[in-house]
Amino acid sequence: MFMYFVAIVLPEHLNRQVLVFKKYMLEKHGCRVGLKSPAHITIIPPFWMDELHEPILVTDTAAVSSRFAPFEIATANFACFRPRTIFIDVRKNSMLDALKAAADDVFHQRELYGISPEDRPFRPHITIATRDLPKHGFAASWPYFAEKIFEESWTAEGLSILRHNRKEWEVLVHAPFAQENL
Repeated sequence: MFMYFVAIVLPEHLNRQVLVFKKYMLEKHGCRVGLKSPAHITIIPPFWMDELHEPILVTDTAAVSSRFAPFEIATANFACFRPRTIFIDVRKNSMLDALKAAADDVFHQRELYGISPEDRPFRPHITIATRDLPKHGFAASWPYFAEKIFEESWTAEGLSILRHNRKEWEVLVHAPFAQENL
């Protein structure tokens, strides 16, 4: 059994920029969780699955990706989920909302993923620090991030499946979007 999730992984040049913030949180507060994955926007949150079912996961992810053309994503500085999560906010985006809805339709229907619909609304973001950020670390760090500017944009080119290798998350497969609207 492995843990998997489906996400839009940021281009490497942006991943390097995000890594600077993750390393800052490691140095200041010992936050390691954010360093265990490339910068990404989660579409389907982590779930456990037997690796024998990976071909089905790849097929389902590719089926969702094939319904979308590449589209622009833009960030909107930093935001937080008090009292433990600091992230780069993502601007409202109808294509991203449609992608999430399409992925949910596919992944919630298959029992093998064991994924239930989420109670909270979709809030796309790029995590800097989360579960291992102590409350006092949040209080000390949030003013620093609240004043920072991070406004970038890029073209999302597809969905990626990430698998936890018992140490960190690695991209298992990238499923590109269709090259034109269908």
